[in-house]
Amino acid sequence: MIVKCPRCGKDAEFSGNQFRPFCSERCKQIDLGNWISGNYKIPEKSKDESEDETPLSGKNEDKE
Repeated sequence: MIVKCPRCGKDAEFSGNQFRPFCSERCKQIDLGNWISGNYKIPEKSKDESEDETPLSGKNEDKE
């Protein structure tokens, strides 16, 4: 199966590729460097979003 490298967009074989989903060691290392340096971030939920969630029944409920 041919996939696009997420770093450079070049076609790369997926199966048997030791660098998958990247096309090469270079693209893999560049991507890792971006994560380490903080260029990529996973967004956090804002306080308002986390308050909107309802707790699962039976868990985290106060007993009186």
